[in-house]
Amino acid sequence: MFQNFQNTLLKKMLKAKGVPEAQIDMFVKMIEKNPELFKTIAKEIEEKVKGGMSQMDAGMQVMKKHEQELKKLA
Repeated sequence: MFQNFQNTLLKKMLKAKGVPEAQIDMFVKMIEKNPELFKTIAKEIEEKVKGGMSQMDAGMQVMKKHEQELKKLA
């Protein structure tokens, strides 16, 4: 039940940012397949931002690091 609430909240937030519905669905499915990977990614991004890196640069760097794992989920 909590997972459904999180997914609904995430979908609403992404939709409000103008993300297309198809991309939102793909993203949610990826998270459902491997939630631990996304927790790790979020933690790594947060650490880099705390270290002084911009949110955008930190996100790009961490996503590139986990690129192969993310491709497997797509």
